[in-house]
Amino acid sequence: MALDAATLALVTAELNAKLTDAKIAKIFEPTRDELVITLRTRTETFSLLLSARSGSARVCLTQESFENPETPPSFCMLMRKHLTGGRLLGVHMEPGDRIVYFDFLCTNEMGDLVQNTLCAELMGRYSNLVLVQSGKIIDALKRVDFEDSEIRQLLPGLAYTVPPKPARPDFLAVSAASIVSLACQRELPVADALNKTVAGVGPVVCREAAWRAFGGEHLLASELTQAQRVQLMEAIDGLKEEHVAGGCPCSVLTPEGKPVEFTFFRPRQYGESYIIKEWPSFGGMLEGYYAEKDRVERLRTKSKELHKAVHNMYERAVRKQAARKEELAATEKSETLRLYGELLSANLYLAQKGMKSITVSNWYDEGKEVTIPLDLRYSPSQNAQNYFKNYKKKQTAARMLAELLEEGEKEIAYLETVLYEVETASGEAALNEIRAELKSQGYLKYYKPRDKKAKPADFLRFTSSDGFEVLVGRNNAQNDRLTLHTARGKDLWFHVQKAPGSHVVAMSRGQEIPDSTRQEAAELAVLYSSAFKAGAGAKVAVDTTEVKNIWKAAGAKPGMVLYEVYTTVYITPREELPEQLRKK
Repeated sequence: MALDAATLALVTAELNAKLTDAKIAKIFEPTRDELVITLRTRTETFSLLLSARSGSARVCLTQESFENPETPPSFCMLMRKHLTGGRLLGVHMEPGDRIVYFDFLCTNEMGDLVQNTLCAELMGRYSNLVLVQSGKIIDALKRVDFEDSEIRQLLPGLAYTVPPKPARPDFLAVSAASIVSLACQRELPVADALNKTVAGVGPVVCREAAWRAFGGEHLLASELTQAQRVQLMEAIDGLKEEHVAGGCPCSVLTPEGKPVEFTFFRPRQYGESYIIKEWPSFGGMLEGYYAEKDRVERLRTKSKELHKAVHNMYERAVRKQAARKEELAATEKSETLRLYGELLSANLYLAQKGMKSITVSNWYDEGKEVTIPLDLRYSPSQNAQNYFKNYKKKQTAARMLAELLEEGEKEIAYLETVLYEVETASGEAALNEIRAELKSQGYLKYYKPRDKKAKPADFLRFTSSDGFEVLVGRNNAQNDRLTLHTARGKDLWFHVQKAPGSHVVAMSRGQEIPDSTRQEAAELAVLYSSAFKAGAGAKVAVDTTEVKNIWKAAGAKPGMVLYEVYTTVYITPREELPEQLRKK
C-alpha cells in the first residue's frame, strides 16, 4: 500500500509534536532515493528518514542504522551546505495532498538568518525531495526539466509550485452525504465507486467504509436504497471521527506474518484469518511495514554493479572452459597425424612431388589402405616431417589444456562462491571486503579502498543450545581467517558438499562437542550456503571434520581449502535457527 494523505496527516502531526525546535546535527544520503537527518532536542536525538523511493515513499522517525557512503552525493552536500545547524520551526502538510513541508531557520554564507523549506513529495513514482528558499527552488533530489514534464518543472532557480490536484473531492474535507451522493452515480461496487469518487485516502479506507456499512455483501453503488445510503454515510463519518481523534496506527499481516496493509484505524474487512497489529506510533508503523522491504532494496541497489561484474567474469570463465574442452577434443585426433607421418615416411619411394595425396597400406590395420593428403608446396619428406611436427604440437597442447581445464574448474568454483557472497552480503562493508578480495586476485583493476585502517568485519557469532560458540564466515576472506587462523585443531569445521557457502566452525574449548551442537552447526552451514538459497531439497549433504585435517594448497584462491578425513551428514535445516541461537 502507498502512504495516503489521510495517514500522512497523522504522521505529520506526530513529527511536528516531537521535532519542533530540534536542531540539525547530521545529514547523509545512504542511497540515491533516501535522506537521513539527525535532529537533536534538549533531551533527545532523532533520526528522520525521508524516502523518495517509488515503492516505499514516506517520512518517519527511524531506529534503523544506515551505512554512510564514503563519498557524499551532490544533493547531500547541498543539503549540508544549506541546512546543517538549522532549527526546525515546524512540520506541516499540503491539505489533501501527499506533500510534507519541513521549515528550518538557517544561517546563510553571509551570516543572515533565512528560512529554508524541505518539501517531501510522497507521490509514488513521482516522489521527490525539493529544497526551497523564498519560494524559489534551490535544488531537487530528482530534477524535472521540460522534457520530463510540460506542466511542472523542478529546476534550480524556478518558482516552486505544488502539483495539480485531482478533480475529486478530499475525503476528509467534504461531508459524507456529498461523498455518497457522488459515489452513487457510478455503476460500480460500493468500494470501487468510493475509490473513484474521493481523493486523499487509499483503497483500504474505501473498502472499510463499504464493509462497515454492508459487511461482505456485494452491492452496486447506483442501486443503493436510501436506508443503505444512510448506512454508508454513518460508516464514512465513523472513519472520519477516528481520524479526528488521532487514529490508531495498525498494520495487517497474513497468517504467515507477512505485512500486506497499514492504515489509521483497526480494519474489520480482513476477517479472523489475518493478524491486526497495533503500533505505538505512526512512525513506528511505517518503519515496521517498510523496513525489511527497503533493506533488501537498498542492498540490491548497492550490490547491482558488483554482481553484474562478477556474473560477467563467471560467464566468461564458463565460455572459456567450454572452448578449451572443444580444443581438447580436437587434439584427440592427433594420433592420425602420427600415423600419416609414419606411413608416409615408410613409403617415400612411392611418392612424387606435386601429388595431392597418396594411398598406402596401413600396417596397423591389416588389409586396409589409408589415403594421406599431401601439401603441393612441400616434398614427400617435408610432408612427413610436417605431420610429425603437428602431432607433437597437438600433444603439447593436450597437456597444457589439461592443466588449463583444471585451473578453469577451480576458477569457476571460486567465482560461484563470490557470486553467492555478493547476493547474500549484509551491507556496504561486506561488499567492500569482496571488492578488495577480487582486487587482490586480479579480477578488479581499479578498486581502491577508502580506509586502509578499517578493521575487517567480524564473523557471524552464535551460541549453541549447549553453550558452545559457533562462528560463521561472511565471505572468502573471512572463511580463510576463520578456518586457518582463528580455529584450532580440535574445533569442528562444517561446509555444504559441492556448493558455495560459508565455513562454519564449532569452537570446542578443549571439550567434546555434543551431538546437538554438531547438528546446529551443520544446519547453519546449510542456511548460509547456496544450497539452501537454491532450495536444494529436504536433505543437504554437509561435510564435517576437525580443523587439524584442513590445509590450503599453495596458490589456492581465498576460501578454497582441502581435506581428506571427514564424515558427511545429511541435514534438513530450520530457518528460524539463526535467530534462536543469536538470542542465547
